[in-house]
Order: sequence, then C-alpha cells, then structure tokens
Amino acid sequence: MERSSRYAAAVRRFRPVIEVLVAVAVAVSTATRDGGSAKFAYVDYPGGQPPLWLAAGLGLLVGAAVWQRRRRPELLLVAALTAFVVLSAWIVVMLAQFTLAERTASWRKSAVATTAVLAVVIVPVWRMGGPDASAPMGLAIGVVPALIGLYVGTRRELLAGLRERAERAEREQQQRVERARSDERAQIARDMHDVVTHRVSLIVLHATALEATKGDNAVTIGRQIGSIGREALTELRSLVGVLRADEAAPTAPQPGLADLEVLADASRRAGTPVTLEIADVAGAAAAGLPALIEHAVYRVVQEALSNVRKHAGGARTRVRISSTPQLLHLAVTNEQGAAGPEHGLPSGGHGLLGIAERVRLLGGTLDARPTPEGGFEISAQVPLDPNAVRAEAVR
Repeated sequence: MERSSRYAAAVRRFRPVIEVLVAVAVAVSTATRDGGSAKFAYVDYPGGQPPLWLAAGLGLLVGAAVWQRRRRPELLLVAALTAFVVLSAWIVVMLAQFTLAERTASWRKSAVATTAVLAVVIVPVWRMGGPDASAPMGLAIGVVPALIGLYVGTRRELLAGLRERAERAEREQQQRVERARSDERAQIARDMHDVVTHRVSLIVLHATALEATKGDNAVTIGRQIGSIGREALTELRSLVGVLRADEAAPTAPQPGLADLEVLADASRRAGTPVTLEIADVAGAAAAGLPALIEHAVYRVVQEALSNVRKHAGGARTRVRISSTPQLLHLAVTNEQGAAGPEHGLPSGGHGLLGIAERVRLLGGTLDARPTPEGGFEISAQVPLDPNAVRAEAVR
C-alpha cells in the first residue's frame, strides 16, 4: 500500500513532463506519417509525400489535441481522423480511441466512436488489400484500443468508488468513536457530579455537627469525615481512570440496589431520617435487573438524598422502589423542612438535569414536584425490558 502510494505520488509529480513528451512524440509521428509506415492515404500527393507545411501544421494540431486529451477526448478523435484521412497517420487514431473510452467509460460513446473510426479506416485498407487486410486493421486500430480503454476507465471508476466508500466508512467510524467518547464523557461528568455532591454534602454536614458539639465526639465525627472523604476519592479515582489512555478501565461493579442501604445509612448518620422500602423488583424481570437500571436508580436516590440535605435539613425522607412486569417505579419523598443558615449548601441546579438524562437514556421518565404537604418528591419510571435498555444505550 505504501509503495503504491509513493508510485502514485511520483506519477502525479512528473505527469506534466510525461504529457509534454507524449504530445511531442505523437505530433512527430503524425507529421512523419508514422515513420513512413502509413500507406493508406485518401489523397495521392505528388512524389508520394505531402507538403511540409501541411504535415507540420497537422502534426502541431494533433500534438495540441493530445495535450488536451484528458479534458477533450472528442477533440482528439476528430483531429486523429483528420490526420488519418490527410496523412494516413494511424497511431494517433489508436490513442484517440483508447483515450475516449478510458476517460468517458461509456459503452455508448465508445460504440459511436468505434463505428466512425471503422468507417474511416476500413475504406482505404479495403481498397488496397481487400477484406483480409481491412478486418485485422479495423480491429487493431478501432476495436482493441476502445476495449482496453473501457476496461481501464471502468476499473478506475470502480477503484475510486471503493476508495470513496472506504473513506466514508472510516469517517463514519471515526464519528461513531467520537460520539461514543462524548457520551462517555457526559456519563463520567454526571457520575462525578453525583459523587462530589453526595460526599461533600455529607462532609459539610458532619463538619457542621462537629462545630455544633463544640468538640464532643470529635474523634468519632472526624473518623466519619475521613471515611467519607476516602470513599469519595476512591470513586473519583475510578471515574478519572476511564479518561486516561494508559490505564485500564475500572472493573469494579457500579453501585446498584444492593448499595442503597449503605447510602441511606450514611444519610441517617448525617441527621436525615431515611426509610428505605424495596419490593422484590429483581423477580419482575425474567433475567434480573440490568446493571444500567440499577446504577441509574442508585444515582437518582443519591441525588435526591443530597437535595434533601441541602434544602430540607433533617426532614424525614421515604425511598420506595417497586415494580410491575414492565416498569420499575421509584419515589423519593421528603416531609417539609428547611436548611438553616449553617446547613445551607450551594446548588448548581444541574443534579436534577443529570438524573433526568440518565432515566431518559433508559427509556424512562423522571418527575420532580412539591407535595401538597409542603415537602418534595422525585419519582421515576424505567422500563424493565433489557432489550429496550440496550437499544437506548446504544442509541
């Protein structure tokens, strides 16, 4: 492949020189009547030779047509037939036949041109040598060059089409790779947001509790803060590892339904009473819940509990997960509450958008709304069909 590319580049570099040499050679051949081999003249000249001005002028005309043959192959054919009639030059006729067929790759145009060439060439040959001479001469000058030209032109178009399809397939593959990378970056960004928001909010609440106790239980609270920080660093390290080309992607399973109790317990220790109710959702799906669904449910609950700590202080919160044969239902509801000035945590407003996008990618819906009692509820419905989940993930 590399050698072929170098050869093609060398041909392109020296093509102007090659074109000039071919044009000069054909012009000289035409002016000299193909070195004196042309014996089928339509016109009898005194002494057997045409005037010098006629031969030289027609040779220059043919040379100019050869120079332009790639853009105007029809013009070369007309000049070649004229040269055959006037000077019996047959080499330029073969070149014109080949060029027209090769450049157009059209059987119809080649058939018309071949018919015209045979009509012009066969007449003097037939008159001088009869059918035994005219048939081989017609094939050699009119038919064979056209067939070779058609083969070369068709092959060139075929290779160009294959090259274009290969390049298009490569571009599409590159676009798919870039799209997959973009989707992965967005997924990692959502995971990092969830991890940082949840863990940092726990750290802030524990630090606030440490401040409120004025040193009492400082060792216990400090140990809890350290544990939360290490967990946050571990999760962030696993996520950042995906972005590094020199590191293998993390193989640890993503958190799912089995980790919700740990999540709820962390919120309880931070002062948010959480009640967790999980029905037998694994039995709702024929082959259990897909990991994508479990991970999305975990992130939704994590974001909801973080929002409760931010905006509702120690409000009682209830997490309910149930299912039907087709859907998984999730609801996180908190009672009315308000974060005091010492508990207030910053909010960027992107958390709900992130979990809504997670659920949407799984073919589900997410709704966030205040409750009539003054609290807040986040609810989601996710289809349990694994095939639908995989299709949405690929899309």
